[in-house]
This record gives sequence, structure tokens and C-alpha cells, in this order.
Amino acid sequence: MATAVETSSQPRVPSRPANLALAGLAGAVYVLAALAVVFYAVPALWAEYVAPALPPALGWVGDGFRVAVQAAAFVGLVLFGRSLAGANPPVGLRGGIFLTITAACLVFFLTRAVGLWAGGVFDGATGQVVTAAVGLALVVLLGRLLAGPRGTRWMVGLEEQGWFHAAPYKRALGRQVRRLTLLGILLVGATGVYALINQGQIPEEWTLALPFTQADGAPEGTHRVATVIPNARLVVPAVLLAAAVWVAYRAVNLPAFAEFLIATEAEMNKVSWSSRRRLFQDTVVVLVTTILMALFLLAVDLFWGWLLSLPVVGVLPGKTPGAEGNKPVQEAKW
Repeated sequence: MATAVETSSQPRVPSRPANLALAGLAGAVYVLAALAVVFYAVPALWAEYVAPALPPALGWVGDGFRVAVQAAAFVGLVLFGRSLAGANPPVGLRGGIFLTITAACLVFFLTRAVGLWAGGVFDGATGQVVTAAVGLALVVLLGRLLAGPRGTRWMVGLEEQGWFHAAPYKRALGRQVRRLTLLGILLVGATGVYALINQGQIPEEWTLALPFTQADGAPEGTHRVATVIPNARLVVPAVLLAAAVWVAYRAVNLPAFAEFLIATEAEMNKVSWSSRRRLFQDTVVVLVTTILMALFLLAVDLFWGWLLSLPVVGVLPGKTPGAEGNKPVQEAKW
């Protein structure tokens, strides 16, 4: 008798968009705009409208309120961006946003470096043409790379590695080794940030010189500067610490590295650890054996040195009573 079998529903996998590069470009524009609002617009508006109205006695409390407003703006923009991406974002979208922002920063800094160099070598018009040509060439080259199949593979690969997801990987396995690894990465990141702060490497404001510009009244050859991040002494360490926390968390949850850590803990659990008394006894045996071996080698070395330096054997030069008088006299140097 034939029976009807209902096919089981398969989980829906997010599909790739028709043009992942355009989706990544749109997401990158939104992310950069959100960062500009959080790190530039909010501090600028706060300094212009809110800070003058606050009493000077508040001091760091006012800075704390400003940081809270920045954090609230950041959370709100993140939630709004997630709503724009939808509940089922396409595979590779986050990787595309990251690669697009990286490419934009690369184009900007390389073009700026070429502009600063060209401004000192060519005249104004020629330098601007050279800088524009280099910038346009970089945009076309990186745009074609990201829009091609290789760029799509990179976007999807970054997405599948889990760098832009908070989901853990096999949370119940390898806990001890993974926690120690995470702690080690955090210590490296925290000590690096502390060294930057202690050595005064972080400026009060992050500014960049703009090519082909000159400040009013400034001497020839100087450029106008633009403030990229105000209050960089506070913002940069916070961003670096947040990046260290994220890298540490994602590193121990990457499938390949997490499997290695899980296997390491499994092998360590197979080790038969000695008791404290046995460890003390074995340590004493090793130390005593090492000392006895050193004394034995010292005695053997002294014996063979004495034997081979005898006049009868004559292998090593020995000390004779008149040996010192036969040494050549060195000329005195004045």
C-alpha cells in the first residue's frame, strides 16, 4: 500500500544578493556615517550647545554624560542598521562592508600621501592632477577587485569564518584552554593600550594634514589640518580595548582554532599528573643528579687536563719554571 510522505522542511539559508559589492558599498556608507555621528557630530554639538550650559563644577561628570549620549547614539544606530539589513541578511554582507571600508581607508591614505608628496614636487595644478589620477586609479582597481568573483569569495569567506557574528562555537568543549587563550589575548591588548597611554603616543585630538591647502597666515609649505577624532585620548583607547575584546572572543570561537583548542584540552586531560609529594621527590632526584653529574665532569676535566699537560705526554702546553721568562717582550706604546 502506497503512503504519502511529507517532505521535511529544510532550514532556509540566506541567499547572496545579485550584486554583493553594491550591498557592501551601501552598508559601508551607513557604517561610516554612523561613526561620523557618534565620534564627531555628537562631541561637536555637545561642545557647542551643551557644555557651555553645564556648571564647571561638574568636570568629569559632564564628560561621562557625553560618553553616555555617544553610547546611546551608537546603540540606536546599530539597531537601526540591523533593521535595514533585515532579519535574514544575505551571506557576505558584513564581510562586504568590512572590505569596502578597508578599501576606502586604503584609497584615502594612499591618495593623501601622494598629494602631500606631489604638492612639494609639482606646482598646484600638476600636483592636483597627479593626485586625482592616482586616487581614481586606486578606486577603479579596488572597485573591480571587490566587484569580481574574487572579492565575492573574500566577502563570503570572512562571513563564514564568523568574525562578524557573536554566536559561540561548541561552547561546552575546551572551556579551560579557551578561557586561558582569551585571557592571554586580552592581556596582550590591554598592555599594548597601557603602553600607548603611558608613553604619550595618543594625542589629545587626531588630526590629519590636507594636501593642497594652506592655513591662513601660516608659512609657505604648511597644510591645513582637519580634526578626525576629537578627544582621541579617551576614544582611541576605548576603541582599541573594544577591538581587543572582540578579537579575543572571536579567535577562540573560530571553527579551525576552536577545534585545535578543544583537541589540546582533550590531550591534556589524558595526562596522568603526579601528586605533590611525588613531584617534590622527583624534583630532588633531578637536582641531585644534575649536581653530581656536574661534579663528575669537573673532576674528569681537571684530571685529563693535568694528565695531558705532563712533560712526558706533551699534548697540552704545560707550565715550566722558566716559561714566563721566555715570553717575548712587547714594545711599550706611548
